[in-house]
Amino acid sequence: MPTRRREPLTLRKHHLLAAAAALALLGAAPAPEPGAAKASVIKAPSAQLYVEERGQGAGTPLLVVNGGPGFDHNYLHVSQAWDVLAKKRRVIFYDQRGNGRSPALANGQSCLLADQIEDLEAVRAYSGADKVDLLGHSWGGYLVMAYAARHPEHIAHLLIVDSAAPKWGDTRFIFNDVYPETIAKQDALQFADTLGDQKAIDDGIKQYLTMLFVSAEKRDAFMAHADDYHYNRPINQTLNTDLARFDLNPELPKYNFPTLVLTGRFDANVAPSTAWKIHQAIPGSRFTVFERSGHLPFYEEPEAFVRVVEEFLAGK
Repeated sequence: MPTRRREPLTLRKHHLLAAAAALALLGAAPAPEPGAAKASVIKAPSAQLYVEERGQGAGTPLLVVNGGPGFDHNYLHVSQAWDVLAKKRRVIFYDQRGNGRSPALANGQSCLLADQIEDLEAVRAYSGADKVDLLGHSWGGYLVMAYAARHPEHIAHLLIVDSAAPKWGDTRFIFNDVYPETIAKQDALQFADTLGDQKAIDDGIKQYLTMLFVSAEKRDAFMAHADDYHYNRPINQTLNTDLARFDLNPELPKYNFPTLVLTGRFDANVAPSTAWKIHQAIPGSRFTVFERSGHLPFYEEPEAFVRVVEEFLAGK
């Protein structure tokens, strides 16, 4: 990649979220209070997974797949949009294998795209529903597209939020054009980061996270809890290498279930043109832009996000 268009330090080899994390519906907070969710550890065919469930409504369960690769799902709880959605249905999160509260990977344990699809199918089976509504954010958007290609029979509705491109390397970052001063700070960490200096790695991730927002107030509230958003770099590197083998573009025209593609207008992490191309490739899909959001529209515009999602799931 040409020098002037290189990705920020933490993303040159490590595509995120991002992803990747409450006060009121419009505010921010750390992970949910104890007792706010039902937590379980379930068995997938080749891993154990931490699963978190909210709500008891009779609607089709909504499975939410977080960004990364290498992040746990904690950053999603920056928004209470999920709790509003959980009034009508169960909303189910999980930590992907080796991340967060899922057990660490054992020596030699695989962590490839095929494993991630298998794990997501285990979470679907745990839900007890033959068909689920499936939402993926960022890298999670890529994963739900891959899962939908393998298990279309289990999809009621598919929601793809600020997703990576169907061909991983086609994902377009515009950090360099929007945040040159932050990229300069990341560049200053390059040598120490490459040497494996943990402080440089952590500082680089935090610099990255600051570039996901439109609202400075929202950004600062999110960053106040940045230590709660756990990142596993080896998993990120392993999956980035594996994902380079695949191209989901031929799979998208085969989707025959309702699909909604969403993006923040000012997403510097995944340019909105990526979401537009996904929408164009999926027959009959819907496309929604959140005009005051970056990479996390469920956080920056939670009320609008809930309204759009509820209308889509209700078939409106």
